[in-house]
Amino acid sequence: MRRDVFISFAAFSLLAAFLTLPQNQAAAQDYPAKPITLIVPYPTGGGVDTMGRIVGQKLTEALGQQVVIENRGGAGGMIGTRDAAKSAPDGYTIVMLLTGISLGNNPGYDLQKDFAPIGLVASTPMIVVSNPNFPAKSLADVISLAKKDPGKYSDGTPPAPTVNYFAAELFNSMAGVDITVVTYKGTGPLTTDLLGGHVPLGVNTIPACVSQVTAGQLRGLAIADNKRSPALPDVPTSAESGLPGYEAVQYYGLAAPAGTPKPIVDRLNKELVKILNTDEMKKRLLQEGSVPTPGTPQDYTANMVREEGKWAALVKKLGLKFE
Repeated sequence: MRRDVFISFAAFSLLAAFLTLPQNQAAAQDYPAKPITLIVPYPTGGGVDTMGRIVGQKLTEALGQQVVIENRGGAGGMIGTRDAAKSAPDGYTIVMLLTGISLGNNPGYDLQKDFAPIGLVASTPMIVVSNPNFPAKSLADVISLAKKDPGKYSDGTPPAPTVNYFAAELFNSMAGVDITVVTYKGTGPLTTDLLGGHVPLGVNTIPACVSQVTAGQLRGLAIADNKRSPALPDVPTSAESGLPGYEAVQYYGLAAPAGTPKPIVDRLNKELVKILNTDEMKKRLLQEGSVPTPGTPQDYTANMVREEGKWAALVKKLGLKFE
C-alpha cells in the first residue's frame, strides 16, 4: 500500500514538473508568435527614437515578427520606463533604457528589481553644441564668456534624469560657471530650438544632431569624452577644448519586465548581439555617432550599476533637486 502511494506521489510530482517546465521552453520555442512592442520613453525625432527605430527594424527582420515602436515620452523618460516595468513579463513588451533613468525622484520602479536586462546596444558621448551665431567658437570661449557675465547665458538639455542634464550641471561645476540649464522634452525639440536660435547652447547626443553639425547648421564645440567621435572627427574632445576630465557618455540598452522567462531574454540577447556584430550595423551606428556595444545581460547589469552609481554620486555632491 505504502509502495503504491509512493509510486503515485512520484508519478504526480513528475507529471507536475513535466507540465510546469515546458511552459517556459514552449514559450521560448514559439516566441515570438505576435508583434512585439518596443517602448521608447522619449519623443519622436530624438537620439533615443533614432536608436530605437534602427534596432526595432533589425529585430523585426531577425525575429520574423513586427517590432512596433511606441514613443511614450514625459518626465525625462520615467513615464515610458514605468509603463514598461508594469507590463506583462512575456517578452512582448521591451524597452529602450538610458543611463540615469533610475535617478529621478520617485520614479515608480527599481532598475535592479523591476527589469530583466537584455543587453547593451550602443554608447554615445554627449556633445556641446551651439547656434552658429553664438560668439563662442570653442568650449574655452564659452567658459570665458560665462565667467565674464554669470547667469547671462543658457544651455538646453532634456530634463533630469538624463545624462544630458547631468552633463550640463557637471559642466557648470567643473568650469566654475553659472549657465542656466533650460530643459526640453527630448533631444528632438532641443535640436529644433538650437537651430532656431531660441537657446544658444545645448548638451545634446550626437545621433540627434550629427547631420546638422556636419552641414554647419550647428557648431560642435566639444565631445564630452577622452576621444573624438568617428562621426564628427573635426569636433575636439573636452580635454582638447580646455576642460580635461569633462566626460559624459550615454548608454542605450534593451530590457524586459522582471520575470520575463530567461529563454526569451536569452533569445533576444542572441539576436541583438548578432545584429550589432554585422558590418552593416556597425557602419550605421558609427555614422549616427554611436559605438556598438554588444554583450551579455550580465554585462548590461554591471554597466547599470557602474553608470547609475557615477551619476548618483554627482547628484548627491551637487545637491541637485529636480522633479
